[in-house]
Parts: sequence; C-alpha cells; structure tokens
Amino acid sequence: MHGDLSRFGFATRAIHAGQAPDPTTGAVAVPIYQTSTYVHDELGVHKGFEYARVQNPTRFALEELVASLECGHSGHAFASGMAAIQSLMTWVKSGEHVIVSRNVYGGTYRFFTQVLERYGLSFSWVDTTSLSAIEAAWQPSTKMVFLETPTNPLMEVSDIAAISELAHGKGAILVVDNTFLSPYLQQPLTLGADVVVHSTTKYLNGHSDAIGGVLIAAHAEHGDWFDFIQKSAGAVMAPLDSFLVMRGIKTLPVRMDRHETSARKIAAFLNEHSRVRAVLYPGLESHPGHALQKRQATGFGGMISFDVGSLAMAKQILDRVQVMSLAESLGGVESLISHPASMTHASVPEEKRRELGLGDGIVRISVGIESIDDLMNDLESALS
Repeated sequence: MHGDLSRFGFATRAIHAGQAPDPTTGAVAVPIYQTSTYVHDELGVHKGFEYARVQNPTRFALEELVASLECGHSGHAFASGMAAIQSLMTWVKSGEHVIVSRNVYGGTYRFFTQVLERYGLSFSWVDTTSLSAIEAAWQPSTKMVFLETPTNPLMEVSDIAAISELAHGKGAILVVDNTFLSPYLQQPLTLGADVVVHSTTKYLNGHSDAIGGVLIAAHAEHGDWFDFIQKSAGAVMAPLDSFLVMRGIKTLPVRMDRHETSARKIAAFLNEHSRVRAVLYPGLESHPGHALQKRQATGFGGMISFDVGSLAMAKQILDRVQVMSLAESLGGVESLISHPASMTHASVPEEKRRELGLGDGIVRISVGIESIDDLMNDLESALS
C-alpha cells in the first residue's frame, strides 16, 4: 500500500503510512539505514541524500507516519521530547512572550524558566481552562500559546478550538503537547492548533525502549523552519529509535483501547476508595473537564492521578505495589506509578506546586496493558 492514504482509517494508516514495502527487497518493515553519509554519483549529482543529520530514510518514514496520524502538513523527529520542544521554541525570538498552561511537565517548566528566560523570552503561567485568564495574560509581544491538555499530572482540560480562535485572532500560534492522549484519541491540528508536540518515548513508542520526540506542523512555514532547525541544530532522532517508534505505532490503536478500558475501571475503583481523597481523571463524569474532553477527543486515555493526602501515605502505596513499577515516564505496556512532586515535577518550586495543588500526596499512574484484575488487586493491597 502506498500513495495518498488519507482516505483510510487511523489503524490502517498507523500500519502503512510512510511505510511502503522496501523497493529493493520487498521487506514490509522499513530498513534501519544506519549510515552517517551517502555516496554521490558524481560531483553535484546524488540520490537526494547527502548527510544523515539532514536526511535519513528511516527517520523520513516515521515523520511521514506521524504527519498522517495527526493530519498535519509535515512531521519532524528529534532525539527526545525535550529536543523537540527546544527546536519548537526557536520559532520565538528574544523579547517575545509565550502563554503556557500553568501545569505542564516539569522538564518543560525547567527549560522555559531556567534556560529560555536567560535569552530574553518571557512566559506567563496561566490556567488555560479559562479563556478570560488567557486574554488577561495577553501582551503585545505574545507570539505563542503552549498547551498541555490534559495537563501533567493534574489532568486539566483546555478548549483547543476556542484557544486557537483566540490566538489566531491576535496573531499568535497555538502549540499543543498531545503526549498524554496520542493522535489516536485527540488530533489538535484538526481543532485549529498550528503545531503538535509528542514525546514519542511515551505512547507512540509504547514499549519503554526508545527516547524521542516529534513536532507535527499544520502549515508549510512552520514545517520548513523545523527542517532548517533539524539541519542547523542537529538534535535529530537516530535511525534505530525511528524504527522502534514506527514499530510501536503499528499497535497504538489496540494499546490505547486497552490502556483506557483499564484506566476507567481503576479510576472508578479509586474514586470509591475510603483512603483516596480525590481522583483526577477526565473520564469521570465528576471531572470538570469531562464534557469538554468528550467534545474534542474520542477518549480519556490511560493516565490517572489521585490524592491520598500525605507523603507518608503516598510512600506506602509506592513501596508496596508489586505489579506496577515505581518509575518516571509513561505510556508503556507496563504500568508505571510515580510521585510527581519528587520525580517528574521536582524542578517545579515547592511554592508553585502548592499554588497549583500538586501536593505531596498525589500519585500518578500510567495504566499498562496487564491483566486488569492483577492491577486492581495490586492497588487494593497497597492501599489497605
């Protein structure tokens, strides 16, 4: 299967987009082109490949695949999720301003505040669930709105279409980190976003064995710039990692269905447990973003945060689970459990964590695809 695949469904494109059989051998898997350079036929004549930082067929296949899944103009693969975000932020110049969801991944917060502010960029950390809060934070120099939705780990849901309309009306672009839901459940570009970010380390790869990130641009001007940044800054994804992410994406639809089915059951269980103070999961009807999530996405994902009230209780749970693994990251086939305040969000100052409601009693689960009975029993035992 090759050519324009836009008429096909998501699961078909996940397996075939960018991955035509190898023309030399007919191999169904895109080969790993583990080379640093390419021979020219003669001076000034080559096959479209000169140097692997700029061009690599394995990476190109992944980039075409993610662009297809996010319904974008072009995809661009980087060495990590943070390398993708670093490359994205070269679109913003010194003296310009960015509005950011108040609760984002701790690494994003660290990079924006401790690195980019040194170069003259400024940031406002805003409750992006509120359009009026975004408008109140707007400055003449605002050039970008950067959303996580749902946010990590407080699961706040922002209205992508409404914020897109607001940003475009003021001459800014909208960027959405879509890592938590994957393009299977949410496609921000179809709602008006200009750029989508993913840490491919998470759900796209899905097997906890490759680090990477991607940007998907809706428009040629952004895509062309990201091409230039790949060439100029060089933080591109390696061929083996590109291969592994493509391998993972082939099963993304079936994995995400299983992640969410189990997450819904676990969230309902935690919501009724006497030792759990609150459950943060948009799939619960009591969640303030539930109705919005139903409108702008096709599911609620496999990420759950819940509050047990204290560090001591959180530690008991984290120390006692046996099926779930105490580790950072998310989106793999194995269930991972973590303590955001001291792990993924340790770089966020304690005062800001308290302001956000990210307390020491919050635990985050990336629900895997193990037996749901084993996962439920694991949590029941840890909470008892």
